[in-house]
Amino acid sequence: MTSNTSGNQRSDNQKVVLVTGASSGIGSAIAERLARRGHLVVAGARRTDRLAALSERVATDRDAAGEVLPVRLDVTDRADVARFVQTAVEKYGRVDVFIGNAGVMPLSRLDSLLVDEWERMIDVNVRGLLYGIAEVLPRLQAQGSGHVVTIASIGAHQVSPTAAVYCATKYAAWAITEGLRQECDPSIRVTTISPGVVDSELSTTITEPGAAQAMRTYRAHTIEPDAVAAAVSFALDQPADVDLNEVVIRPTRQR
Repeated sequence: MTSNTSGNQRSDNQKVVLVTGASSGIGSAIAERLARRGHLVVAGARRTDRLAALSERVATDRDAAGEVLPVRLDVTDRADVARFVQTAVEKYGRVDVFIGNAGVMPLSRLDSLLVDEWERMIDVNVRGLLYGIAEVLPRLQAQGSGHVVTIASIGAHQVSPTAAVYCATKYAAWAITEGLRQECDPSIRVTTISPGVVDSELSTTITEPGAAQAMRTYRAHTIEPDAVAAAVSFALDQPADVDLNEVVIRPTRQR
């Protein structure tokens, strides 16, 4: 096996993986699991202190065969997304996997008219995903291989009170990813992962009291972020002629 820290040299099984929203929750778990399994992970988020801590955890783990490169990223800024991808290419020479995970979830009833929060969800959950695809797709097409993974939500399959706008953004993420799958050359694999209730900090961004209370009840049963990371890892590990298109993963007791 070649060294994972020597410029562009990589082992045959080692992939260069970009993960957005990697500072906490599902994104952090994905980045850490994939790095421990030997991949070269470029972890993007705005909270660089958390990214640095993630990188250090992996670096000090003697059993970890890969590494995490922390990069500040605001997915709502297209130029920032372009810089994020270019950083990966300059460091490792290519991009093999793009994982669009960044997302926000400030739930509220529509009649609360929290328009700024609606716009934030659209910017992060939809535009952020599109910006990532726009940057990586030409590279994947040019090299004739690659994998795009979108972390959607069970909200891409059902709507509940207070979640109309959030679910709309996740329906959009699902539709964008499914459209990409149908349009792409078969050499590029496309996967949507739709988690149910996961133990994360997403619910802490809810400002409307009624929605916050409803979410506390809804989150009575959760799964750990690493369960979702394991599903992502499973999708990446499939043979090149197998495309795991969609996975719904949720707590056993969530119905």
